[in-house]
Amino acid sequence: MKNLVVLTGAGMSAESGISTFRDAGGLWERYPVEQVATPEGYAANPELVINFYNERRKQLLDVRPNRGHELLAGMEGSFNVTVITQNVDNLHERAGSSHVIHLHGELTKVTSSRHPNDPRYIRELRPDEYEVKMGDKAADGSQLRPFIVWFGEPVPMIETAIGFVRKADVFVIIGTSLNVYPAAGLLYYVPEGVPVYLIDPNEVSVASARKVTVIRKGASEGVAELKKMLSE
Repeated sequence: MKNLVVLTGAGMSAESGISTFRDAGGLWERYPVEQVATPEGYAANPELVINFYNERRKQLLDVRPNRGHELLAGMEGSFNVTVITQNVDNLHERAGSSHVIHLHGELTKVTSSRHPNDPRYIRELRPDEYEVKMGDKAADGSQLRPFIVWFGEPVPMIETAIGFVRKADVFVIIGTSLNVYPAAGLLYYVPEGVPVYLIDPNEVSVASARKVTVIRKGASEGVAELKKMLSE
């Protein structure tokens, strides 16, 4: 089976009702990024940051995977599908995708404030634990913090992602502005001659000389069209 590698961003989950960060009316307009998505913001006001992610987490209880998520999961019957996502939601997994690499962390997990990437301290929350409070401790005694990669922090999963991109037979980009690095740089690791598809209703500028087949549609319609193209 061919290796289908998919990079997804906020536009993948937008149809499910998850707020995107960068679009008009997005989360960054309501919450300055420095306050809720940087180590400095967390150090200055941990309670604000913890509550911000509590709200994001509770939103997961009200949203469902969209047809785009489901179609991608269904493509595992025809391809070895690896989903590399910039999203911190769990909608790919809930739709049935079995191999998902989260570049920017996972909303449903918490970790140590002291050693955020130490696997000993990372744990999955049950839905009844989605409200994290000040004073809730990780196993090392530090405050539990969201398992999220904030701006200015290293992206531990990027090397793993690059390894899969290098072996891609088909590479697909869905719903990402290609503005956030290192994720946006994954395109440079796609082998020469491998077809690249970009699904987005908006115009996305691709800083690469390679040929990209653009499908100007939202995630659900776009993945349906991609599926048709790949089966021809």
